[in-house]
Amino acid sequence: MATSSRRWTDDPLWSTLIAAGLAISGLFAAQFTTLPALLLDPALFTAPTETSIASRATLLILNFVGFALAGAIYLAATGRGWAYVDLRMPTRREWGYVLAGILGGLAFYVLVSVTVQVLSLPAAENQVSTYIGDDQTMVLVMIVIVFLFNAPAEEFLYRNIVQKRLYDAFSRLQSVAIASVIFGLIHFPVYAALSESLLATAVPVTVVVGGAAIFGYLYAKTDNLLVPIAAHAVFNGFQFGLLYLALEYDLEAADPTSSLLVDVAMAVPL
Repeated sequence: MATSSRRWTDDPLWSTLIAAGLAISGLFAAQFTTLPALLLDPALFTAPTETSIASRATLLILNFVGFALAGAIYLAATGRGWAYVDLRMPTRREWGYVLAGILGGLAFYVLVSVTVQVLSLPAAENQVSTYIGDDQTMVLVMIVIVFLFNAPAEEFLYRNIVQKRLYDAFSRLQSVAIASVIFGLIHFPVYAALSESLLATAVPVTVVVGGAAIFGYLYAKTDNLLVPIAAHAVFNGFQFGLLYLALEYDLEAADPTSSLLVDVAMAVPL
């Protein structure tokens, strides 16, 4: 009986469906956890940049709490418990992977920027940009949110839960690839709602898949959640740091290249 159950959980199709369901569950959980913020300040629906920084920060924090909640519910429901979470202080070797992930992410970011410029590709903005607008203080708040909530919650759910679940049926690299595609596909509707064409949607979704593959590979190589969390946080921190400088010194008006980098930065997901 146990062998039959094991074969069922190892089935590639079933494992992929479970992984996709877990990824989607994070989005649904986020809809639930953000309700208090939306009810307290309904303007977050219609004119988010006109609301207070506290309201916007609360909404975004609760969004990422939803991801963590989805992962926690899965651990409780399956009896895996918190021992399933691969969390420990990185070794010197693992810090090397963190650095490699950061440099790889930045290189990928520059490659995307150049490709977008050379091919004159359109790119939909990240939904988070609708909560930032031209507010420099909110950009700084976002850097804090990235380190304390965004990177930990997303890596916990999409790497330690979704990707690790795929290990039951696939190799490590196959699991990274499948989890990355799933992560990209669940972002598709969000970007589609903010874009004017399929191509404008496809560009950031492709970037999502590439970024997820980088962080997923770090996790696959180290089995340590802190490694992709650290790389993810620094990479997104760089995005918002660039945006802050652009707003502070009006880089978009002064330098077309800087303008392109900022535009792509806001297309790259959290």
